[in-house]
Amino acid sequence: MSRERSAGGSEGSGPLDVFRRFFALERDVLVLSLAMFAFSLGFQMTNRFLPEYLVALGASGFVVGLFGTVGNVVSAVFPYPGGAISDRIGSRYALTLFGLVSTLGFGVWLVAPNLGVVTVAGVAIRPWVWVFVGLLFAQGWKSFGLGATFAVVKQATDPSRLAAGFASTETFRRTAFLVGPVLAAVLIGFHPEFTVSFRYVLAVAVVFGVVGTVAQHVLYDVDEDSIGDSFEGIEQIGRDLREMPEPLRPLLVGDTLVRFANGMVYVFFVLVITQFYEVGLETTVALGEFSYGIDLSPEAFFGYLLGVEMLVALLTMAPAAKAAERVGLKPVVALGFAVYALFPVVLIAGPEVLTGVMPLPWAMVLVFAFSGLRFAGLPSHKALIVGPAERGAGGRVTGSYYLLRNTIVIPSAALGGYLWEYVNPEVAFTVAAAIGVVGTGYFLVFGKEFEAYR
Repeated sequence: MSRERSAGGSEGSGPLDVFRRFFALERDVLVLSLAMFAFSLGFQMTNRFLPEYLVALGASGFVVGLFGTVGNVVSAVFPYPGGAISDRIGSRYALTLFGLVSTLGFGVWLVAPNLGVVTVAGVAIRPWVWVFVGLLFAQGWKSFGLGATFAVVKQATDPSRLAAGFASTETFRRTAFLVGPVLAAVLIGFHPEFTVSFRYVLAVAVVFGVVGTVAQHVLYDVDEDSIGDSFEGIEQIGRDLREMPEPLRPLLVGDTLVRFANGMVYVFFVLVITQFYEVGLETTVALGEFSYGIDLSPEAFFGYLLGVEMLVALLTMAPAAKAAERVGLKPVVALGFAVYALFPVVLIAGPEVLTGVMPLPWAMVLVFAFSGLRFAGLPSHKALIVGPAERGAGGRVTGSYYLLRNTIVIPSAALGGYLWEYVNPEVAFTVAAAIGVVGTGYFLVFGKEFEAYR
């Protein structure tokens, strides 16, 4: 494969260049990008608002933390078997199966309020419990399909262009991260009661799940699939962990600490806006004699803040991947880690500092713009994970990496929830930032560069 045909191309480094070359991508990477867009749109329309949905259905702050921990369990357990399934049966059928499972999860979230309080063996099951149940399904494509998506890009991309290949798929995925929350914010504005308006969002997510599943099954070229060995059970998991490529080990340690820190507070970002600061946006846009009043609830405003975050991500990912070809993957990955580490303390304390020079809503816009920089290193991070893997084993290597990382991260959200509920939010976010800084420092000192980028 020539470098001109490699996913992401070799000319230009801006996000518009990625879109301009969209139909020149390798077929499988093109289909994967389309599926990523559909499922990411559905998941990002819904997932970032679920903590508020849980609170509206009667859950406490600690329960929100437990919800994040269950999400961590899913993220830890699903990728390895998903990668093994993908390597065994091929990416087309694996991703179709995972798409159906994910769409079912959106549906469970949609009907949760209608289920009311159900009594089983004398125990009252509240409506918010069904949000937990839906999570087990909704993360199917995102977590089960993780190894499959990495493997598809690896088998279609020149090794020295892996960061650019991931930048192509991530650009379309993050475009959905931009559009999804903004679309959710618009739909949330249709009804004053959040539990009603958010169900409009969930209904649209179900539609996108169906479209994504059908599109990837029909369009994916099964002849391009590389099929690995059959899964041999728990012994194979242990062997894959022991045989993990050496360059991944320091990356795994630093990444795990950074993700543990992020996991402590991630589910509380929306509550910082809706409950801690209770900040919406009320302003008037004037153009000549025309003026339009904007009055956003905190929930809707959060959706637009996520849009700002993703806009910055889209503007920086492709140039960062291009820069990685000159300076290496490690510096770009470290930059992303640093922003991940600092964002919790910037979010919880930064707005108060900035209100001395600007109104609180605009301070929040600036804070979330800063947050978008953490995604600049994501394509390089993925390239650093899958690059050393042998062909036909990319799914299992990725699955092994995420199995170990996400298993350790499992209790992070519960810890954050405990600190949020029983100490205070400032302590929860400060502790998270400190852990993230340690992880970033470890990777800077011990992290290894992928040989193809030396």
